[in-house]
Amino acid sequence: MKIITYNVNGLRSALSKGLLDWVREADPDVLCLQEIKAGTAPLDVSGFEALGYQAYLHPAAKPGYSGVATFTKLTPKAVVVGCGTECYDSEGRVLRLDFDDFSVLNTYMPSGTSRPERQAFKIGWLHFFRAYVRELQATVPGLVIGGDFNCCQRDIDLHNAKANQNSPGFTPEERAWFADLLADGYTDAFRHHHGDAVGHYSWWTFRSGARARNVGWRLDHLLVDSGLQPRITAAGHLPDAVHSDHCPVFVELGE
Repeated sequence: MKIITYNVNGLRSALSKGLLDWVREADPDVLCLQEIKAGTAPLDVSGFEALGYQAYLHPAAKPGYSGVATFTKLTPKAVVVGCGTECYDSEGRVLRLDFDDFSVLNTYMPSGTSRPERQAFKIGWLHFFRAYVRELQATVPGLVIGGDFNCCQRDIDLHNAKANQNSPGFTPEERAWFADLLADGYTDAFRHHHGDAVGHYSWWTFRSGARARNVGWRLDHLLVDSGLQPRITAAGHLPDAVHSDHCPVFVELGE
């Protein structure tokens, strides 16, 4: 079972850069995409369907903004679009697929970088999300949370931690929130396999040749709940995929 999460920074743009050819090669069972930027205009998902995927989308109400999509080769038992809170659902923040013995929660968390009001919105979201997930733990099978968290947890998760101690995505409050979320019973699949390895990032600014110099942040994560942790057989990043300013992140689960 291979699950991949990928912020594509505009699905139409990523498709024009060969995304479907990459998906064919990567062959995930479940593919979680963020920042699809669909708006109200319908997206053409026929290329994914031709590869054997069922498509589920939760676009934002605002055109060219946010939104998530999940493509799966497994037929879900249930699909839950949104979290039931309008201020978040209007931005297309979460989409959940339930399978027989696990669920995949695809999330695109606010960035908070554009202005202080959005950082405050993000902090409110983070606390809402943790409570929301804690409620899910009692009702769904093993939960995999995948997406662009727009947060780093530790100093080794970004290139220049010292200079960014109070930057959105790495504020003390966000780091504490991330630690608390993991303490609720989740394993960071990447760290589970790679320990304290440094220099592994999933996002690089388009400016100043940051990607070529590997000046990045590890903003994209796959968290696996404690019941599924023994099934993790592989996890990592796929930095050679260049359809976006992010790269895909994957986890593989055995039987």
